Amino acid sequence: MRVDLNADMGEGFGPWSMGADADLLKVITSANIACGFHAGDPDVMAQSMTLAVENGVGIGAHPGLPDLQGFGRRRMDISLDAAHNLVAYQLGAAQAMAQVAGGHVRHLKLHGALANMAAADEELARACYTGALAVDHDIIIMVISGTAQERAARGLGARIACEIFADRAYAEDGQLMDRRLPGAVLHDPDSIAARILEMLRAGAIITAQGAHLPARIDTICLHGDTAGAVALARTLHTGLQAAGISIQPFDGIRADRQ
Repeated sequence: MRVDLNADMGEGFGPWSMGADADLLKVITSANIACGFHAGDPDVMAQSMTLAVENGVGIGAHPGLPDLQGFGRRRMDISLDAAHNLVAYQLGAAQAMAQVAGGHVRHLKLHGALANMAAADEELARACYTGALAVDHDIIIMVISGTAQERAARGLGARIACEIFADRAYAEDGQLMDRRLPGAVLHDPDSIAARILEMLRAGAIITAQGAHLPARIDTICLHGDTAGAVALARTLHTGLQAAGISIQPFDGIRADRQ
């Protein structure tokens, strides 16, 4: 069995830094780098891309809503055309900065409120992903497993990688629990590692109430801005390897493959 570990990166802005990117890049295999709308700027992107290249970590564009103050976590009422264009625009910026750093963008993952909206709205997800595919028809779309994101990407025949979250609890419908609810954000590295190993072996998302929802799992997200993110990443990496699971970048499957 193999799995990828991914984390959100480059989420500082100007002189303000966020996350332990340099340390996380020594543990993960895929980096989702902010593109300037919810976080990041050309200098932050350049630094993050360069570090990813130096560590041999796969680079991903991480487009979000134009909401620096709210860190892209506040929902916005946007048209499908606007969603298409904002994803295409941010992917283009990421491609340019990756090229300057000597790398390339191999995947795309939606951020924050935009990701949550697209996880429940297949039409919105399709608009976002057609924007990305118009820029690069072969890019791997990282989707939240079992949601409208996955259905939209499969419907487009895109290469996909299905994601679950290490440090977030799941509601009974398979959606992430609202961050504001008690127990929604998980912190203990050992219990998180055990929970993820159980999910991988079951091939299922395990909800907060213990229900098993069958799901494809290609990659596991570690939030870089979560307290203790590096310790969590190291514990998870070590625990999975000890259980015989190989930590490798995802390949991306086509819609006609399971």
